[in-house]
Amino acid sequence: MKIIDNKIEVITELWNKLYSDNYKLEILLDFLKSKKDSFTYTPKDKFWYKKGLVYSTYVDLFAGDFDKMKEKLDYLSNLGVTILWLLPILQSPMKDQGFDISDFYKVRDELGGNESFFEFINLAHEKGIKILFDVAINHTSDEHPWFQEAKKSKDSKYRDYYIWSDTDKKYSQARLLFKGMVNSNWTYNPETKDYYFHRFYEIQPDLNYKNPDVLIEMIKVFTFWKEHGVDGFRMDAAPFLWKEEGTSCENLIQTHWILKIFRAALDYLKEGTALIAEANQPPKDVVAYFGNADECQVAYHFPVMPKIFLSIAEGAPNYIINTLSERVTPPIPEDCQWFVFLRCHDELTLEFVDPEERAKILKYYLLDERWNFREGEGIAGRLYNQMGKDYKKVLLAYSILFSLDGTPINYYGDEIGMENDEEFYKKMTEKIGYKDSRFFNRGPFDEEKRKEALNIANSDSYSYKIFHGIKKMLDLKKENEDLFSEKPIYENIDGVFKVTRKKANKSIVIYNNLTAESKSLDNITLQPYEYVWKIS
Repeated sequence: MKIIDNKIEVITELWNKLYSDNYKLEILLDFLKSKKDSFTYTPKDKFWYKKGLVYSTYVDLFAGDFDKMKEKLDYLSNLGVTILWLLPILQSPMKDQGFDISDFYKVRDELGGNESFFEFINLAHEKGIKILFDVAINHTSDEHPWFQEAKKSKDSKYRDYYIWSDTDKKYSQARLLFKGMVNSNWTYNPETKDYYFHRFYEIQPDLNYKNPDVLIEMIKVFTFWKEHGVDGFRMDAAPFLWKEEGTSCENLIQTHWILKIFRAALDYLKEGTALIAEANQPPKDVVAYFGNADECQVAYHFPVMPKIFLSIAEGAPNYIINTLSERVTPPIPEDCQWFVFLRCHDELTLEFVDPEERAKILKYYLLDERWNFREGEGIAGRLYNQMGKDYKKVLLAYSILFSLDGTPINYYGDEIGMENDEEFYKKMTEKIGYKDSRFFNRGPFDEEKRKEALNIANSDSYSYKIFHGIKKMLDLKKENEDLFSEKPIYENIDGVFKVTRKKANKSIVIYNNLTAESKSLDNITLQPYEYVWKIS
C-alpha cells in the first residue's frame, strides 16, 4: 500500500476497501476530529518502545491494587524497568485471567477502579516508566452487555457485533487454538437456536469486524485510554480479526487493513502511542504486522524464545542464530521493534517449532507432565523451574536475551527466581473447571523472595544472585545505550554464542557459553554456562 501522509485519507482509503457504508465513515471521522485537541500528555520520545526493559505483570498478583502498585514503582525503577506491561486490568468475570473483557472502559473495582489507575499512570510517568496494557480486540466476555443483548434475539441491536450460524460447520479450516480444552470453535445458543463463533474459550465470543460499528467502538476504546495517558496497547489475538469461509481465518489482508486504520487514527490524534501485535506466528508472517511502518510499531518474536531453551539444552547457538537470520526473520522497518522474551504469562510455546525440535524441547523441559499445554504444543511453568532450578542457567538465559536485537521483557517474579505455584494452579483449576497448566506460572508475587533478593545478607541465595545479575546487565545496557542501538553480529564459536556490537571506536562483545564445558576464546576463559560482557 502506498504511504499517504494525511491520516484521514489513509483511513478513508482503507475503510472503502472494507466497507461500503460512508455514513459510518463520517461518524468515525467526526469522532476523531472532535478528539484531536484533547490530549495533554504525549511521550517525549515517540520511539520509547525501542529502549530499556519491559516488565510484564498482573496488578492483583503483583501488588493487590493500584494503590499498592504505586509503592512498587521504586522497586521496578531500581531493577531498570522503563516500560510496564500490565496484563488485563479491565472489567472481567476473570474466567480467562481478564482476557474475557465485559467493559472496555472500566478498570476492575478490586484493582482500585479508573481513578486509582489514572493516579498510578501519572506517578509512573514521573519516574520515567511508560504504561501499556492488554486489550483483547478479537473478542469479549460472554458477560459483556453487547453479547448479553445479542444472544437474546436475532433482532437485537448488537446481534451483528458477533458471528452467528445455523450450523457449527462454517469456517471449518480455522484451527482449534485451545486443543484439549475446547473441542469446537462454535457454541450453541439455546435462546436463538443457533451457534456463535469463538477462537478461544466459549466464554469469549468473537467480535464481527464485518460490522463497521465494531471497528468504530474499538477506536473509541483506544482513544479513551490514550486520553488518560496510556502509552501503548498490546492487542491480544490480533491475527484473528477477519473471518472468511475457505480460509484459516488468520492473517487475512482485511485484518491488516483494520490494524492500519487503528494506527492511522491514533497517529492522527497524536503520535507516540504504540500498537503491539500479539501475533504468535512464524516471523515471515509476523513482519506483516509492521506493514510499511504504518501498522503496529511492535511485535513479539515468539519463535526465538523456544530456540533459546533448545540452544542451552544442546549447547548449540545455531538454533538462535538461524532463527534470527534474514532467511527466517526478514528485516523490519527502522521505526519498528521486536519484543523478545524468555517467559510470559502463557506457555513456552512450541506451535511453530518443527516436530523434531519440539520433541527435543519436550524431552529436555517437560519435567512434570502437568506442565504439558495443548497436547505437546507448549510447556507451562516458571523460568526457574524450567531451567532445573539452576540459577546459572537462568542468568545465562537472561544474558542471551539481553544480547539479542529487540526490547527484552521480564515476566514478573522471574527476576527473583520465583517457582511454580502449585496452590494457585489447584485453586484456579477448581474455579474455572479447566486444567490450564499456565496457572503454574501465574501465581502471586513472592514478597519474601523479593526481600531476600534485595538484602545483601542473603548474597549467597539464588534469588539475590539472579536479581543482581540481571540488574548488573541492565545497568551495562543503559550505560551503553548507543552501542545497543547498533545491529548485532551473531556468531557460534564452539558452543559459545558471541554477540558483537560496534560504533565508532567503541564495542561491546557478549560471550555466552551454552555448553557444560570450559571454553577459551579471545583471551577469555568461560566456565560451563558462564557469560561475560566485555566493553572496550
